[in-house]
Amino acid sequence: MMMGPGSGPGATMRGFTRDRSVRDHRLRQGTGRRVVGYGRPFRSDIGLFLVLTIVVAALGVATPLLLGRIIDDGVIPEDRQVVIVLGVVVAVLAVLEAGLTVITRFYGARIGEGLILNLRTEVFAHVLRQPIAFFTRAQTGALVNRLNTDVIGAQTAFTSILSGLVSNVVSLVLILGALLTMSWQITVLALLLLPVFLIPAQRMGQRLSALTRQQMTLNAELATRMTERFNVAGALLVRLFGRPAQEDLEYAERARGVRDAGVRIAVNRVIFLAGLGLVAALATALVYGMGGLMAVAGQLSVGTLVAMAALLGRMYGPLTALSNVRVDIMTALVSFERIFEVLDLEPLVREAAEPVDLPDGPVDVELEGVSFAYPGADQVSIASLESRPELETGAEGADGAGVLHDVTVRIGAGQLVALVGPSGAGKSTLTTMVSRLYDPTEGAVRIGGVDLRTATFASLSRTIGVVTQEAHMFNDTIRANLLYAAPAATTEEIERALRAAQVWSLVERLPDGLDTVVGDRGHRLSGGEKQRLAIARLLLKSPAVVLLDEATAHLDSESEAAVQRALDEALAGRTSIVIAHRLSTVREADQILVLDGGRIVQSGTHEELLAQGGLYRTLHDTQFRTERQTPTC
Repeated sequence: MMMGPGSGPGATMRGFTRDRSVRDHRLRQGTGRRVVGYGRPFRSDIGLFLVLTIVVAALGVATPLLLGRIIDDGVIPEDRQVVIVLGVVVAVLAVLEAGLTVITRFYGARIGEGLILNLRTEVFAHVLRQPIAFFTRAQTGALVNRLNTDVIGAQTAFTSILSGLVSNVVSLVLILGALLTMSWQITVLALLLLPVFLIPAQRMGQRLSALTRQQMTLNAELATRMTERFNVAGALLVRLFGRPAQEDLEYAERARGVRDAGVRIAVNRVIFLAGLGLVAALATALVYGMGGLMAVAGQLSVGTLVAMAALLGRMYGPLTALSNVRVDIMTALVSFERIFEVLDLEPLVREAAEPVDLPDGPVDVELEGVSFAYPGADQVSIASLESRPELETGAEGADGAGVLHDVTVRIGAGQLVALVGPSGAGKSTLTTMVSRLYDPTEGAVRIGGVDLRTATFASLSRTIGVVTQEAHMFNDTIRANLLYAAPAATTEEIERALRAAQVWSLVERLPDGLDTVVGDRGHRLSGGEKQRLAIARLLLKSPAVVLLDEATAHLDSESEAAVQRALDEALAGRTSIVIAHRLSTVREADQILVLDGGRIVQSGTHEELLAQGGLYRTLHDTQFRTERQTPTC
């Protein structure tokens, strides 16, 4: 049985393996118009693609008609010239059809892959500009899925569905027109066989849809389990606390579920294809039976009979494909809608329409009347990325609660200011205001007299340097991780930064030196080594303002001493804000700010604050009493 482009069993099965729930999905207003907008850069390619698709479909219908002419005008009258000429024409058309099919597939691939490129780059760039709260809420796997599965699903609207729809419609119109012209009686009878196939096929489609959803769920669970166990931290946890036999059994159970679903899908597909073949065979039998009687009676020529049989073989594919085209189109549009859902989430922090650069050199930092409340889920998140149904109703926990309240402070250029206070006092939140990870709900943050909301992102990135207590490293070389902060840095500059960060001796001992890969999240390095590399990265960037968020909080005494020496180098001559874990590290600060409940409750030098008493004195006495009581090994 022959079928035209886009109308074979594979195309038909695409429709039956889609989620039927999309049939009742209501698209957002304007989705279709936005989808068309993404096709505009490819409009010339799409036009040529559609023309070629129509031509290929027409050639597929022309061949059976020519075969009928060969029999009627050449074979039966024994006219060898007609047989040869028409045979050559059929061969030429076959070569032409094959060539045009390749060209059509080329343009289809160029349109589809171009669309994927544009969508992926747009979504990637947009996601990277979201606030940190977005990433703390979104499931990484769900987010990555938008860049993969949904983008590819959206692509089908421009290639598989577009070509299949046009090709099937053109083929069906031409085939039905030709069949009705040859014998309307046989055509009508052949069409009456269609429900015999379509009704069971619809039910088969629902079964395949359910099985496919089940298989996707099981595959997702399997992938999640592997991701968690193959991650460095997960593998360590399994080694320390896991039960290998139990892990093997649980994994095998999930893998068997995937296997069983795959077998059921394969069997149902075979049944479907066998049914399609059976209907085509019945139609062929009908044509040769009834058509043969008509040919004997002189009502139909033998060539016409052969042509009708061939055309009927090409008719059922397009008919079954078109019966499911709405589900296919809706599936693609839903994929677009899920992508638009991400693109429509506006970043909370945006660059001003006419931004200005922050001044170079030493700069002061000023917070004036700053209050801040973390944004609610509806401002920074998408419910479908969190799999949290309560977000649909707006139910939230601490979001929207005030974290900072009327904070006013001025830090002079080159000064070192320490932030201390109990956990949850707002210390880290205050530094996010200075780095503009968030904008204050009220008040203003200024660097060098420039309100950060009017500053260019480029100058802000150049001016601010941050080292957190968990120094993140990409799974790349030491050189690449350092150059992330200063792409133009030379090897000599990298070495100077590493020496200043007290870590050059370590790098020098490594077999591959700067080209040593640090592993996933830098797990091939110790905590102190990662911190010193992070400080080297900061020194290489050479920012005017440095923010340290408890950079020595989880280090042993030896590592802390090495990191502290590196920090002394990093902070020299720079405006610095340090969140202090150990009060002993901030005695030399120009000013210490004591935060409690999102407010500055005390400020002064170490000696002044001890003399004042209050919260600082309580924190100091508690910490040093604990340290004296802690036994040493």
